[in-house]
Amino acid sequence: MKHKTLKKNKKIVSPTPVRVVYAPFWSRALGLITDIFMIGLPISLLIIFLFGYDQTHTAGGMDVLLHNKEALKNPPNPIGSLIQLLLFMSITVVLWHKSGQTPGKKMAHTRVVDATTLENAPYWKLIFRFIGYFISLITIVGFFIGLLRRDKRTLHDLLSGTAVIRAL
Repeated sequence: MKHKTLKKNKKIVSPTPVRVVYAPFWSRALGLITDIFMIGLPISLLIIFLFGYDQTHTAGGMDVLLHNKEALKNPPNPIGSLIQLLLFMSITVVLWHKSGQTPGKKMAHTRVVDATTLENAPYWKLIFRFIGYFISLITIVGFFIGLLRRDKRTLHDLLSGTAVIRAL
């Protein structure tokens, strides 16, 4: 008995191209500044509760790195500073991974995505992106590279393989 294979005429439909609108500099800046307050302020209050009000009067991390006299007079509690940084990173990365948005990004109508798939980025890319913020901060230019690029990606986006797009 011969097996007959049936061939159906299937039309290949090409998907409509996805129009990506990259988030402009000022939307991104607004989102970051808002997140510093909306995520950072509650964390700072928690640190004050755990380590006391004096923790807010210590030298900052940049003072320590730059060997400022303030850092020698009133050094920060390294445990408090580390907890504060890890909490901020954890909350930010989880929100980026879950929805691509922190409160500031939501307010600015932007999303952090994987640059190649335009889907929510994996945790490792988002952690690297967060660390990349410090590289962008140290170089200062890292934040402004996006002004020169069509895809608006900054140094921390380029290093981590992420992009910030408009959330429509």
